[in-house]
Amino acid sequence: MEPGAAIAKSLRHPAAVLAAAAVLLLAALALAAGRTPAQALSNGLALTPPMGWNDWNAYGCNVSESVVEQTAQYMASSGMKAAGYDYVNIDDCWLKPQRDASGNLVADPTKFPDGIAAVAAYVHALGLKLGIYEDDGTATCAGFPGSLGHEQQDANTFAAWGIDYLKYDNCNNNGNIEQSDQAMRDALAATGRPILFSLSEWGQNNVWTWGAQTANMWRTTGDISASFSSMLANFHANVQLAQYAGPGAWNDPDMLEIGNGMTTTQDESEFSLWAEMAAPLIAGTNLRTASATTMSTLLNQNVIAVDQDPLGKQGTEVSSSGGLDVLAKPLQGGAVAVVLFNENNSAATISTTAAAVGLPAAASYTLSDLWANTTTSTAGPISANVPANAVVMYRVTPAGVASTPTPTPSPTPTATPTRTPSPTPTPSPSPTSSTGGAALACTVTYSTQSQWAGGFVANVIVANAGTAGVNGWTLGFTFPGDQKVTTAWNATVAQSGASVTVASLGYDSVISPGASISFGFQGTWNASDVAPTSFRLNGTACT
Repeated sequence: MEPGAAIAKSLRHPAAVLAAAAVLLLAALALAAGRTPAQALSNGLALTPPMGWNDWNAYGCNVSESVVEQTAQYMASSGMKAAGYDYVNIDDCWLKPQRDASGNLVADPTKFPDGIAAVAAYVHALGLKLGIYEDDGTATCAGFPGSLGHEQQDANTFAAWGIDYLKYDNCNNNGNIEQSDQAMRDALAATGRPILFSLSEWGQNNVWTWGAQTANMWRTTGDISASFSSMLANFHANVQLAQYAGPGAWNDPDMLEIGNGMTTTQDESEFSLWAEMAAPLIAGTNLRTASATTMSTLLNQNVIAVDQDPLGKQGTEVSSSGGLDVLAKPLQGGAVAVVLFNENNSAATISTTAAAVGLPAAASYTLSDLWANTTTSTAGPISANVPANAVVMYRVTPAGVASTPTPTPSPTPTATPTRTPSPTPTPSPSPTSSTGGAALACTVTYSTQSQWAGGFVANVIVANAGTAGVNGWTLGFTFPGDQKVTTAWNATVAQSGASVTVASLGYDSVISPGASISFGFQGTWNASDVAPTSFRLNGTACT
């Protein structure tokens, strides 16, 4: 976050604006000087680009314990956690305006009544990680206490609270930026706790030339905003810096603005470009009210696999002329991810070749379209008519090479929270169709995630054990007790007496053979909260 952003996210500090405008020149000078990246920070973290969520773009200074916990709950139940989004990050304004008598940072008791350590425990119980924000100056960008001169004290506090990620901003600094950031790097290391270190330098100070020895990721641009022009500017600044990125050390063109006001086409372009550049994928929208379209974009596993490819190469521009760009990103196993990007406001044909994107000679190449989910082949030419502001993204595989991505392992499940969760708004329903029939077979796992006197949270996993795909689904069951559902996530829930009907949303309506979906809900009970044991999916009894 740049200076002034805490007051008005569209406002820019003059110095930061000039710095952002100069990023292209600075990058060119660094490249011309032959500067190469330093060895990555040896903390074993961020071997692939970090994925998660940050509250700033959606909430600004209105962050709170309930916002963070509700969002974490939604990430765990919506498929985001399984897709790799595991950091839940608190930005500025979480703390009191003054340190305590011992010089320690103190969470704002109104916003975080249970304290940061309790929030961390809640997030950890969901199998996620908690991030927090500080600044390398005397004050944060919103005017709260900075960490300059308190590096070890603050690092010890964060470690004691169970923090997993530190975003370190650049406001009100003393001018010795690199030295200040290295002081916090060393302080974090001294705690003995693995804490991912993220620098927010706004593209100043040639941070890409020294970031790798200091942090796991570093901002290469000014603050992004929810406009195509802002996204485009950050893309142009970041795409030149591929030589400085790699496992454990990533160029960061700022948070994703998907779901915040750009068109669906522009959102898909941002997601594709960020993945092609091996950038951190940090969602910046209100996930609790995100549309099915937004969630579908954020959960595109084909594109995520490109970002998370273990080879860790940032994509580079093969060609760029007249607002028509071709990018190529080598992938583990021999395939190449290719993005054809049309910056312009009218459709255009964009072309390249397998040889131009770095592929070896082959009899043919498979083109897997990562958004259309179609597969074609070519003898070498790669070409598409690309709509305005859009991308066509291919995984291009030479004949004889496996065309499927290396799977990214899902986080290990952990215990669920026992503290009463904050209620989560029910997502808006999306109309779907359903497919049943003799080939349908299903299994349902119902688990009580947490319970207390008069209340409970449950999670339900529905698996397709049959041979036919399910396209649109409803799940019916009856509570044996007197439970009443009050709110749900990842599905819509209707209840009449003890009978409950659950319906899919747009982004989780398809259950392929062997696949599963999950949803959850919170409710109340009076005399009995016995779990249901009989379920019917699209009218078919499940085991």
